[in-house]
Amino acid sequence: MSSSSPSWFHFFTGSSLSVEKPDDILISPNGVFSAGFHSVGDNAYSFAIWFSEPLYDGNHTIVWMANRDEPVNGRLSKLSLLKTGNLVLLDAGHLSLWATDTTSTSSVKLQLNDTGNLFLHTSEGKVLWQSFDSPTDTLLPQQLLTRDRKLVSSRSLSNYSSGFYKLFFDDDNVIRLLFDGPEISSVYWPDPWLRPWEAKRSTYNDSRTAVLNSAGYFNSSDDLKFMSADLGIGPKRRLTVDVDGNVRLYSLDETRRTWVVSWQAFSNPCRIHGICGPNSLCTYVPDKSSGRMCNCIPRHTMRNDTDHSYGCVPDFNLSLKEGEVEFVQLRHVEFYGYDIGYIENYTLERCEKECLQANACVGFQYKFETGKGYYSCYPKTRLLDGYRSLGFSDSVYIKLPKTNLSYYKPVREFRLDCPDQRRAHQLDRTYKKNEENGSLKVILWFAYGLGGFELICILSVWLYLSITRRGSGATTQSYLQVATGFKRFTYAELKKASRNFSVEIGRGGSGVVYKGTLPNQQIAAMKRLDNANQGEAEFLAEVSTIGRLNHMNLIETLGYCAEGKHRLLVYEYMEHGSLAENLQSNTLDWEKRFNIAVGTAKGLAYLHEECLEWVLHCDVKPQNILLDSGYQPKVADFGLSKLLNRGAINNSSFSTIRGTRGYIAPEWVFNLPITSKVDVYSYGIVMLEMVTGRSPTGVHSTIDDTREKEDIMLVMWVREKMHESAGKTSWIEEIVDPTVDGEYNMGRMELLVRVALLCAEEARDARPTMSKVVEMLLRSEIED
Repeated sequence: MSSSSPSWFHFFTGSSLSVEKPDDILISPNGVFSAGFHSVGDNAYSFAIWFSEPLYDGNHTIVWMANRDEPVNGRLSKLSLLKTGNLVLLDAGHLSLWATDTTSTSSVKLQLNDTGNLFLHTSEGKVLWQSFDSPTDTLLPQQLLTRDRKLVSSRSLSNYSSGFYKLFFDDDNVIRLLFDGPEISSVYWPDPWLRPWEAKRSTYNDSRTAVLNSAGYFNSSDDLKFMSADLGIGPKRRLTVDVDGNVRLYSLDETRRTWVVSWQAFSNPCRIHGICGPNSLCTYVPDKSSGRMCNCIPRHTMRNDTDHSYGCVPDFNLSLKEGEVEFVQLRHVEFYGYDIGYIENYTLERCEKECLQANACVGFQYKFETGKGYYSCYPKTRLLDGYRSLGFSDSVYIKLPKTNLSYYKPVREFRLDCPDQRRAHQLDRTYKKNEENGSLKVILWFAYGLGGFELICILSVWLYLSITRRGSGATTQSYLQVATGFKRFTYAELKKASRNFSVEIGRGGSGVVYKGTLPNQQIAAMKRLDNANQGEAEFLAEVSTIGRLNHMNLIETLGYCAEGKHRLLVYEYMEHGSLAENLQSNTLDWEKRFNIAVGTAKGLAYLHEECLEWVLHCDVKPQNILLDSGYQPKVADFGLSKLLNRGAINNSSFSTIRGTRGYIAPEWVFNLPITSKVDVYSYGIVMLEMVTGRSPTGVHSTIDDTREKEDIMLVMWVREKMHESAGKTSWIEEIVDPTVDGEYNMGRMELLVRVALLCAEEARDARPTMSKVVEMLLRSEIED
């Protein structure tokens, strides 16, 4: 270190920080952040900024690095502030690996402030350089993301060098996520098949700025907005592009010293491009630490045993002649992109022939076009971003050598759970210390690996043979029990539990609900579905979707019955019944009603935007909003609605009107494409009914004598009351349910009504999304 030593908070021209002195660090005035040399490998260091307080395991959270791709030696390396005003990182005292390239004739000071920004400024206060202008993988509160800045993921949890995923402003002014892999690049967020406005983004603001504020609210110039689940001042937060390509907002749990995810772009990691590499399939497995499982497709092997992103390679010659190949079906699978073409209304045989005649074709997607009633063929030149889910009813057929097709078996899973959080692992670029003889270790690890490989192969063959014997139905049932924790009940069990279905507690368009006591003494609600002719495979596919939906404002499904013609779903029992019953009995005060509005919106927002599949409820009404012992709402009957892929939001695949009179959106009546906005409309009607206590099928208006007895829609009645008030607040008192006891917050009541009216707009594009509804309602709570 030079004669001028640094203080904890800053250092001046002529000072240095040494890699060999652990105490050579800068600390922010509030003590939250530290800056100094951080070990990133074997005798390899990077200059970094991190949260000062360690996590529960003793590790620190890095938020910025100067030389993430070129670590320095653990000896003689230093960070120096030269007299010219340039800040340089010297490797082993000689090679300059990184510099700010700044100059100044006056004295210069390097300082770390309370927001985590490391900045270089002159004695006059002019900022010459700051770390906030060159982020790595993390955006801190108050740090701007602009057109000239991007977030780039780390390569892995143990390798801080630049990875494959980037968050940036594209040329059309939209924030996007890009997979920039070793061989291909592709944008995957927002969904690439959507135009910006369909993804709720704007291209018209060219300022290209985004910021996460101190309360946990993110706002971007392209209209991307989201907020932390613990919105408010207080928690330490960071927005990070993680190694798996997901963008997550983290909040620090100070008590447990762990980071908690408070928002994320993807709830299903298999939707992220490149996550399992080419020629492999990603399966969503919530119980795994990574949330996914990667498998090679048949006759393919892993390219890199330590990195799943490199995918799989064929173990056969790709130059196959027509008589030498056969197609293997992969059920419930789709691969994104790289279609040779799109051929409508094709038989399977014609599609196979089309792929055989094209040398570049490695397989094809055979997809049923729901709205058209026939299958279409998508021949592919590459098999990328493969995704397997029971929610898919279609298949992919891959081209393989005909020999030994009968012996094809599922290829072993990548054994690639997330590495240890301790990051002092060896990097690609290291500095050698004394040589060690590792021959014995190599032999032992080889023996362990060989034994493990043999065991996995044996288990894979056994699993494949057992699945083949049982058939697809047994496979689906087994998957459900493992993946969802459902119990499959026999009809006799449920008949006994419900005392021969004697206690009816609800009735709807899809069936009757009975109360019963399960063998474990848990009280449950059992819905007996009227659609007894539904096939078992179709029913199990619906059940699998229900099992993957998990939210505090959705009813929990405990099990199911699929026996003969009997189809039943078993739900948790709600002590206070439905919202409809409570409105009739006048048991809900203002606070309960507002909480029901917020909770219901959260549940629907999860169905529309966050869950594994894109789910429409299609029958939002008071009877389908149930209340638990604390009057917290839980949306019911969501699993019986129509399921759509996220990319098909403009394609109507509903042949008949769904819903209940009074709550049905105009799209149903006018045969317009059905989107999530039909649920938004129904939600708005339900909220108006909850506030006014009036039925949506017709109320009496007293605007003038000629219309005094005319039945008009609830929405029109409320709007007329609002407009005739001329800006006064008395109109709220005129429409509010007279049975609401006690005082209520006039401002929040008015907000709820205005949000409900916005949801009930005739034009679907004028309605907000359910997540926007949640945001508007929660913001009012914070402001209060």
